[in-house]
This record gives sequence, C-alpha cells and structure tokens, in this order.
Amino acid sequence: MPMTKSSAIVAGGGIGGLATALGLANKGCRVTVLEQADRFGEIGAGIQIGPNAFHAMDYLGIGDAGRAKAVYIDALIMMDGMSGEQIFRGPLDEPFRREFGNPYAVIHRADLHGVFLDACRAHPAITLVNKERVVGFENTASGAKVRTAAGNTYEADAVIGADGVRSMVREQITGGDPIRYSGHVAYRAVLQLDQMPEDLRWNAATLWAGPKCHMVHYPLQGWRTFNLVATFVTDDKNVGSNEPGTREEVLGRFGNIVPKARKLLEVPTEWRRWVLADRDPIPNWVDGRVALLGDAAHPTYQYFAQGACMAMEDAVCLADKFERFGGDFGPAFQAYQQERIPRAYRVVYGSRELGRIYHADGVERLVRNAWLKSKTPEEFYAGVRWLYGGNGLVGAGQKAAA
Repeated sequence: MPMTKSSAIVAGGGIGGLATALGLANKGCRVTVLEQADRFGEIGAGIQIGPNAFHAMDYLGIGDAGRAKAVYIDALIMMDGMSGEQIFRGPLDEPFRREFGNPYAVIHRADLHGVFLDACRAHPAITLVNKERVVGFENTASGAKVRTAAGNTYEADAVIGADGVRSMVREQITGGDPIRYSGHVAYRAVLQLDQMPEDLRWNAATLWAGPKCHMVHYPLQGWRTFNLVATFVTDDKNVGSNEPGTREEVLGRFGNIVPKARKLLEVPTEWRRWVLADRDPIPNWVDGRVALLGDAAHPTYQYFAQGACMAMEDAVCLADKFERFGGDFGPAFQAYQQERIPRAYRVVYGSRELGRIYHADGVERLVRNAWLKSKTPEEFYAGVRWLYGGNGLVGAGQKAAA
C-alpha cells in the first residue's frame, strides 16, 4: 500500500462518501467520514449496477463482496405500456459480459452500502463519525477545515463534499445554484416474492413505458423480493423526498397502462414517494483543497440507472489522481475534475433526454417503438459502450465475473 502523510475529511456517508474514503485510505490517506444521520445506513430500494460500476468496485477491493449480494439479470426489457408489446430487449448474457469485462446486475441499495460500510469499518485508516452535518468549510494554510451543525470543527489536508443533491459544500462553492425540480415523481416499493404476480416474475430489469409515466420492476436479494418503481410526470411543485405516498395517486397516473402491468401497482400496501431533481452542470467542482463528488457534483435523474455508479467512478478517479500526485490534493483535485466533468455530465444530460423518450406519446411514441424494435444486440452494445466500457476508468476490466 502506498503510504502518505495526507489526511482528508469526507462530508457524507452514502455510497459515494464511503467509496471515496475506501479509495483514499487504500492509497495511504487517513480519512474521517462525517455523516449527519444517527447511524450509517441507506434508505431506498433497488439500484442497477452496470459493468462500469463493477470495474470501480474491483478497483476499490470490494468487488467479490458486492457480487455476492447482487442478482444477475438476463436482459434489459422495455415494454409499451399501452399495447403490452415488447419493443426492446437488451441481452445481458455471456456475450455482453465478454464485451464489457463485467456483468450487469441489480442490488438492494442498503446491501451495496453495507458492503462499503463493512470495508470502511475494517480499515484502520478510516474513522466514521455520526451526527455531524457539515454546514461550511474554510481553506487554511495547510489544507481545509469544516464546521458542523453541532458546532464542531474538523481539519485535514483536504475536504471532499459527498453530501448529496442538497450539498452544503456545493452551496458554498457555487454561491447557491438552484436545484432543478423536474415534476417527475417516483413511487418506490419492495414486494415479497409471493406478492409478485407470477406472470411478471421475469429475470430482467423491465420498464413499462406509458404517456407521461413508466414503471420498472426486477428481482432483488436472491429472488426473495422484487423492486418496483412507478414514475410519472406532473406539474406538482412538491419538493419532498422519502415521504409516504398514496395508492390513489399512483393508480390515478397509470390509467392507460395495460391491465397486466397496472395490476402490479395495486399490490403494495406502502409506498415511498420522491420528487426527482437534478442541477445544471457547473464548470468547477473545486475550491482550493475542497472538492465535490457524487450527487453533490452531478446529481442526475435515475433514467440511466447511473447515480451510484457515477459516484463510485468518481471515487476511483480521485484515488488514482491522489496516488499519481504523491498525496498532493491540489493538483489531484484539478486532474480529477478535468477527467470527470465531461463524463458525469454526459450522464446528466442523457438522463434528461431518456426521461422524455420513456414518456413519449402520440407520433413520438410510434417513432420510439420502431427505432427500439430495430436494434440488434450489436447495436445495443455499440450504443452503451461509452457508458459501460470503462473509457479509461482505472481498473476497468481488471476482473471479469466468473
């Protein structure tokens, strides 16, 4: 392990923050992670993990542990929710794995977070601190320090703001750029296997597309549960997150969906509701010895299923630059943002466009369906090579799945 005398503070103990702590600690940096919640943990449900994320997990040393928690699906499927016909099937079988050097899988967010948390707890160079919400930072002669809501100060050679879409670190760097509320509302639920209709128990990440709405389902946790997400477009300006949702609202938004799919929305007795938001890209993530990472830098809609994946890629890139510059965070931060900004914001812009495509109606729906039906597996591979192929990501293809 390379050894330096450097130290860092990471604001935020989500997947991105823990991945960053692990990446830097593996390069010899002492890291303190400050998490505002009473305990380290994740809310939410399932997430999708592309090959690029497995490349990152392998680099960070938790690839095997992550694989053990994942479900390996056979395909990405898109159904027309109005006609019930399949309009796209992207195979994720052995040719896909050979093409990209790793599999595509789904995992419960809490399980993936737990893998990172276990690795951080076991690392002697990482200190985890709860009940500390970072509210500001200051560059110092020797590094940077942060202030917390509890009135405490922590100082190190550098600070990484991995504190999410409502990042206080970003707020100070940008002077307060606004959150973009999309009007897209996501309802999430996790079903036990026996609650899932038998004719929808597919080993695939399946998307049913409708006018101004879509729903997604896939298996989780060794096929013990199924993840269900129902998203619709509204003029609602509500900015809540992880709040209780109502069965009546979600059913009312999917009135045009075929009964085979709509019946699934009648199953959950409890929904959690999120209003989706992102931010416009910014040209700078760095202020002296302070840098942004993950959703604090590039929050995105879920349509590419890349939020957590991009945060893990950020962590890998930052760890690599830290090592390349001998533990000097100044040039490491500059090289990190230069490499990551174009890639991360391609996902942000692309996710906005995918949201429009998923929710198409009228002639646009007909064009979408014809375009997707014509895609061959080879064309599918070519279309996602920029995203899943690594594109220079350190560790890409280091370990293909067995």
